[in-house]
Amino acid sequence: MKKYFKKLWNALWDSTEIDEKAEAALKEAKARIAEMKKELADVKKAAKTVIEQSKDVVDAAKGKKRRGRKSYYKKKKNNTKK
Repeated sequence: MKKYFKKLWNALWDSTEIDEKAEAALKEAKARIAEMKKELADVKKAAKTVIEQSKDVVDAAKGKKRRGRKSYYKKKKNNTKK
């Protein structure tokens, strides 16, 4: 009798679309979460850059000279001499 009800229950579950919709929703949610993580990493990186640049603004207000970017070509020349 117990096996009969289990088979009946499984047959009912298999005939419904609820579990398929739930699986699709779960898959979509996981994909969105993964995209959100990537975007948050980008935002974190951008925020770090903003903080570093805001320090430069404070230094400029104090009268210090602009540091600017480090030259890529100087780094490349130094590495090739070694």
